[in-house]
Amino acid sequence: MIDTSIVIPAYNESARLGAGYARLAPVLDQLGPDTEVVIVDDGSRDDTLGVARTVYGHLEHLLVVRQEPNRGKGAAVRLGIGLARGQRILVTDADMAIRPRHFPDMLDALDELDIAPGSRVQDGRVRYHTIVRSLAGDAFHLLVHHYAHLTLRDTQCGAKAFRAGPARLIALLATTDRFAYDVEMLSLAQRLGLRIGPVPVTWDDVRGSSVHLGSDSLGMLKDLRRLARLRYQNPVVQVRADLEVAEASRAAREVRANGLVLARGSADALIVLARDGAVAGAGIAASLGGQLRTSGLAELANRELVAL
Repeated sequence: MIDTSIVIPAYNESARLGAGYARLAPVLDQLGPDTEVVIVDDGSRDDTLGVARTVYGHLEHLLVVRQEPNRGKGAAVRLGIGLARGQRILVTDADMAIRPRHFPDMLDALDELDIAPGSRVQDGRVRYHTIVRSLAGDAFHLLVHHYAHLTLRDTQCGAKAFRAGPARLIALLATTDRFAYDVEMLSLAQRLGLRIGPVPVTWDDVRGSSVHLGSDSLGMLKDLRRLARLRYQNPVVQVRADLEVAEASRAAREVRANGLVLARGSADALIVLARDGAVAGAGIAASLGGQLRTSGLAELANRELVAL
C-alpha cells in the first residue's frame, strides 16, 4: 500500500535531476518505504527520461513516464496525479528549489486540509532574488485576484500537497496546460469548497528555470483571462450514494479507466471521468446500473472525494 506519492513534472531537466534528488533523498528516508516517486517527462528534448531512470532507478516504488509531445507543466502534473497511487500527493519541481525539509509538514497538514500549498510569502509578498521579478510577482498576484478571485498570495509556489481525492477531481476538471495551471487548480479548489491552507516554506533560486519572465507573461495573461470564461462540464456516472469504493474501482478497471474519483453526496454518488471519458463511462454505467450524464462544479462541490 502506497501512502504518499511525490509527483515531479520534468522538461529538459537532465542537468538538474541529480542535484534535485540529493536534496530530496533525506526526506524520502524520513517519509519511509510506503512512498512512491512519479516522474513525468513532458516531451523533453534532452535525456531527461534516461537521467531520471538512472538517478531515481534504485527506488522501490518509482514510475517514470513520458508525455509526447511536450504539452506543458500543467498537463504533466495532471498526468502524474492521475497515475499516483498514494492517498497523499505532493507535487514539486525537479530541482527541489522548495526545500524538501518542508514536505513532511505540508503532508501532515492534510490531516485537516484538502490542499496544503507551500507559501514563500514574507511580510505580505513573495520576494524573488531580483527587484524586477518581485515586482512582476506583485503584478501577477493582482491579476490573479482580478480574474480568478483568489486571495491566496503565493499561487506559483513549486510545491503543493493534496489529498488524493481532491487532487484527482481537480486534475480531471482542469484544462490549462502551461504555467497558469497553478491558478486554475487553486481556483477550482476554492469553487469546489475544498479546504486550503498555505504552509510556510523556504526556497532557493536554482539556476536553469524554464520560466522566462518576458515571453511567458503574455501567455499567463491569456490563460488568466480564459479562466474567467470557462464552464466546466465532465461526464459522470450517477450511482447510488452507498456504492462501495471497491465496487466502483472494479468497474473502472474493467474498462481500463484510470485517474477517476468517486464524489459521494447524501442523495447519490458520482464517478467523475476525464472530459473524453464518455465511452468508458458507458461501460461503467452498464456494470453498476448507473446513469451516464454530465456534471459541473455546482453539483460536484462539497462532496466526499475518494480516488479510484
